[in-house]
Parts: sequence; C-alpha cells; structure tokens
Amino acid sequence: MQKLMSEIDTEVDAPGLRLTELAASCSGGSCPTVYLSGKGTIVVQGYAVDGAAAGIDLPSGELLVEIPADLLAAAVRNQS
Repeated sequence: MQKLMSEIDTEVDAPGLRLTELAASCSGGSCPTVYLSGKGTIVVQGYAVDGAAAGIDLPSGELLVEIPADLLAAAVRNQS
C-alpha cells in the first residue's frame, strides 16, 4: 500500500497555472500526484499510458495517465 500524504500544503506555480497539491503517493520527489488548479480543475501527475496499446484513439493534446485508485480517493477527501 502506498503512503498518502495527510497534510498537504505544496503549491506549484507554472506560467498561467497555479497548482495546489491535494494528494501524493510519496512524501517527496517525483511520484503520482493529484493537484487542484487555480481554475478549479484537477491536474494529475502519473505514469503515461500509450493510447494505442490501450486501444484508445487519443485526440491531439490529450494523454492517458495512470495513478493509484487510493490516490484519487485521497484527493477527493482532501479537496473538501
């Protein structure tokens, strides 16, 4: 079972996009993470999944990203 962060206070500023970490599957470094954007949308960092290998025809500009299910559940709990 992956350890999920219980206290989330990380913010990332990118040009035109402010991200607040909702949940991560590690306590530091680069790992699957769910963010809330300043626009009220969700941004996911995870492992790239090849659309063709998954049998999905992806439009230009879209990606498939794999994250642990418990990470998504933690992000929902932390958003409230």
